[in-house]
Amino acid sequence: MGMDLIPVYEDEASLGSGGTIRIDPITVQNMGVRYGTVQRMDFSRIIRTVGKIEYNEDKLYEVSTKISGWIEKLYVNYTGELVKKGQPLLEIYSPELVTTQEEYLLALKTQRMLSESSFETIREGGESLLESARKRLLYWDIPPSEIERLEKTGEVKKTVLMVSPANGMVVEKNVVDGSFVKEGAKLFVVVDLSSVWVHASIYDYEVPWVKAGQDAEMELTYLPGKIFHGRVAYVYPYLREKARDVHVRLEFENPHLELKPGMYVTVRIHTQPIPDALVIPSEAVIRSGERNIVFVVREPGKFEPREIRIGEEGGPGNRYVRVLSGLLEGEQVVVSAQFLLDSESRLQEAIQKMLEERKLQRQE
Repeated sequence: MGMDLIPVYEDEASLGSGGTIRIDPITVQNMGVRYGTVQRMDFSRIIRTVGKIEYNEDKLYEVSTKISGWIEKLYVNYTGELVKKGQPLLEIYSPELVTTQEEYLLALKTQRMLSESSFETIREGGESLLESARKRLLYWDIPPSEIERLEKTGEVKKTVLMVSPANGMVVEKNVVDGSFVKEGAKLFVVVDLSSVWVHASIYDYEVPWVKAGQDAEMELTYLPGKIFHGRVAYVYPYLREKARDVHVRLEFENPHLELKPGMYVTVRIHTQPIPDALVIPSEAVIRSGERNIVFVVREPGKFEPREIRIGEEGGPGNRYVRVLSGLLEGEQVVVSAQFLLDSESRLQEAIQKMLEERKLQRQE
């Protein structure tokens, strides 16, 4: 192991009190032993993962029709076209709509005639008939302003104009000029891209760190060096068994439409810090699978192997581990060459047992 063999005498080969081990300070220096201090800090973690940009489902709008008819005029001719809120999308010709408008004009004329009746029930009947015809037009999304125009002019329109419900992009188009559409048919899907979702995955052991509302950063390969800032919107409440991961949904503003749905991105999630946590460098811990051991410095050349309980990893560069028990603030621990110390500890333990056996043999 690179160390000089030193004769071991019966009075020198001792593990020391409390299970400590002793190594000549010069040998310790040659082994390149470094130390770290048990300290307290506001302990957080940066979780790095990859994700995919997708549409914000809260800003996804379906344009459908409540009447049957034929496409009289189409204003949007291809998917991917950008539209403004209120911008015309298409006009539908519907004989049923024409009939309903004519019925409304007739009900309006009847109501005006019956309004002069001295009988209250007759007046109410005329008003009820007019209101029923009006509700039918409103059900078909005929705006009140259009109904008011109908009342003033008496001119029946044979088409109904359908407009975009939001600023955004047409991502689905299911009609062509002249086609017949049924009541309830989905004509367009418009998505507002001013904000987008990013779906990412985290490992099960990272789940306790991630909460809705935490800050997140994102980078794209086609815009190197530019960082987008967002937040964790939702942590899904189930684990994917095969991958052993959990989906996380993040939300990012997209005012300049630089974030394109379908892109893969790298993500960093800044977790909420644990205040005043007791920590040590992660490299100080020897993990055997059953126990976690550190070597505590008692004095120059004297080390105590100690079992500790540890928690999450985090801190600057994710290079620290939280200590749950076994260490005190201010103690020093070995952070390099501790495996050599562990080997030396085992060697001294074997020598101690051998000397004890020799003593017993001499006594016999």
